[in-house]
Amino acid sequence: MRFRHPDGSVVHLAYCTNVHPAETLDGVLAQLRDHCEPVRRRLGRDRLGIGLWLARDAAHALVTDPSALRGLRAELDRRGLEVVTLNGFPYEGFGAEEVKYRVYKPDWADPERLEHTTSLARVLAGLLPDDVTEGSISTLPLAWRTAYDDTRADKARAALVTLAERLDALQELTGRSIRVGLEPEPGCVVETTRDAIAPLTAIGHDRIGICVDTCHLATSFEDPHTALDALTAAHVPVVKSQLSAALHAEHPRLPEVREALTAFAEPRFLHQTRTTTPTGRRPPGPDAPNQVPNGTHNPDQVRTGTHAPDHTLHGTDDLREALTGDALPDTSPWRAHFHVPLHAAPATPLTSTLDVLKAALTRLVGGPHPLTRHLEVETYTWQALPPELRPRARAQLTDGIAAELTLARGLLTDLGLKELP
Repeated sequence: MRFRHPDGSVVHLAYCTNVHPAETLDGVLAQLRDHCEPVRRRLGRDRLGIGLWLARDAAHALVTDPSALRGLRAELDRRGLEVVTLNGFPYEGFGAEEVKYRVYKPDWADPERLEHTTSLARVLAGLLPDDVTEGSISTLPLAWRTAYDDTRADKARAALVTLAERLDALQELTGRSIRVGLEPEPGCVVETTRDAIAPLTAIGHDRIGICVDTCHLATSFEDPHTALDALTAAHVPVVKSQLSAALHAEHPRLPEVREALTAFAEPRFLHQTRTTTPTGRRPPGPDAPNQVPNGTHNPDQVRTGTHAPDHTLHGTDDLREALTGDALPDTSPWRAHFHVPLHAAPATPLTSTLDVLKAALTRLVGGPHPLTRHLEVETYTWQALPPELRPRARAQLTDGIAAELTLARGLLTDLGLKELP
């Protein structure tokens, strides 16, 4: 979906296909037929943007076989679909029964990450519509925080510099400009937008910027306006934004709230959980740091971000860990990294952080010029919802994704953007 911003530029809205992951090119083609085209038809659109997730095997098939890439491009056209952005965060296995920490491998200190992202950039340059010259790719925020030392940090920085050089060469060859955005996520080396500023300014290349995921932003209790103003002041480009909402529990101390949260503590994905306490107030619980499943330590105080400066952020690596004993202070609201459907907040006593998404979107595209022109609805957890909330048929999933895009479309038009045919 395309929108005309008041400044005359075009803003793209897509939805991310990691909600129905496939590991192979044949699986991707089936996605287009079984899911993406039905969503487009449900919305009554002639054209729909999708943010493709291409696993390692699918990306390799496309980058090594020009005919396969041409075939995918033709299939997109035939089904009324277009691609201007890719989700390059998961490498493979995103549809596995248990993903958890695996999603952070390989990280940017491993050569495989550079090669995979280079392949994605080459593929995206070949998939961009004829009238679009700019593409974006989101990627993991350097690495999961454990076992990340100065040596691995140097390797990651060198890999990203090499990537920027390759993207420059790709534009010279194809005329297509591809940018990559680190996506801050709780528990990672780059957990918050503030954490992103130092490594990105050290790279010093506008090909490498940030992907702002509004669920992650909310989970870390970052204020959207403060966060985005800081990025602007540091000249860090917002390559893309993923529109998503986190799970919010206002009163986690109450038994009925704990019971409601337990239904979301599922085994497939990692649901990092955060809360804040006034700075200087020692949270309840043992003096020892919290233990995370891999045996490393999760310090009680997590890196400060752009949340209230007089508050300290605390966290656990997963929601089930937060619900165990007194692992997390429960006198203030909790937020969990669980992407809940944008249009359907959980039933009370829980809710979502849709208000954070709205505030971020206002800052991203509501000003005189957009901070980014690539927006992507990313609710990949439909089948991880509590059983009674999961879509039971393909048509129900189609309806849900279409409803999310309809909500996002309404938010954009309320900000003065005009939907294009």
